[in-house]
Amino acid sequence: MPVGLLLIVIAIVLFVIGLAMRRRPRLGEPGAKPIGRLRRGAPEPQPEMAAAPRPRVVEMHVIGDEARVTFDVPIAEDDEILNELLTHEAIEVVREKRHSLPIDQVTTVVALAGRGDVPRQVGRSRLDAPGQLPPRLDIPSVLHLAHIGFDPIDQQFTSALPEHVPAVASTSSDDVLEPVGTELRLPRAIDLGLRTQGIDPLAMSAGQLVTGTLSLFGYKIAPGARYGTFIAEKAGVRTYIREDQYQKGGYPEVEDLTVREFMVEFMSSQADRGLLVSDKYGPFEIYEKEKREPRVRFVTRERLQRFVDSLALG
Repeated sequence: MPVGLLLIVIAIVLFVIGLAMRRRPRLGEPGAKPIGRLRRGAPEPQPEMAAAPRPRVVEMHVIGDEARVTFDVPIAEDDEILNELLTHEAIEVVREKRHSLPIDQVTTVVALAGRGDVPRQVGRSRLDAPGQLPPRLDIPSVLHLAHIGFDPIDQQFTSALPEHVPAVASTSSDDVLEPVGTELRLPRAIDLGLRTQGIDPLAMSAGQLVTGTLSLFGYKIAPGARYGTFIAEKAGVRTYIREDQYQKGGYPEVEDLTVREFMVEFMSSQADRGLLVSDKYGPFEIYEKEKREPRVRFVTRERLQRFVDSLALG
């Protein structure tokens, strides 16, 4: 083969190889394959999820031989499971504070919880020796439901939209709506998980129900650009959430202006999905909005039990 022709062939081959390399996605880009020590057949890295929510500590004191930890957790009754969770969590709080507070003389860790001026004792743990804490225990799975492989937001978007608009209760400005929790049947794990976040299921708003539940399922919840809005993120998918709260004496149905504002805010947020969550009833127009824009859903009062029931099925 003449030298000139050979050089042309080599140039063409190099050009084709270079073009193929440029088209190959780099690591971190869509379509890129893991490289390095990940062998064929090795499991893909799992998406990062938020840590399990922990009860908020109001105060901790060492009084005599007792370390007392008070949590901002509403207590409705003598709940053995919740009491045990808080007792274990109190030990972990003492473990985290042991370098800043003297615990050499501590023989008992006391957990207190509740709302009001006088918190209630919910558990006591006796130490084997003064200042000697028991081995660390894993946080009970009831506080972190991401392991079950179910996503409550995905469920909202994969379920078929109703073919017919269901009838809702007649509403007028004279109606007074009770807190949504008084009308809902919550799974046991969700009830406990909400309480540990300081949310009272009987007094909560629809927004607290949804954002608190998403935290249990591994979502990171961050405040949005305006009051009453949030960004929920998990596995790289962002969901814009707007809460529409009911105020006593207000109209018990979501207003048209609220629906229009939500649609504009969702488009501006550049989120992948959008949820309008409300204590109020949904107007008929929300069904048409969902059909026209499949990336949004309205979780209004008449739909909240369906949202809760999907958690139990999951």
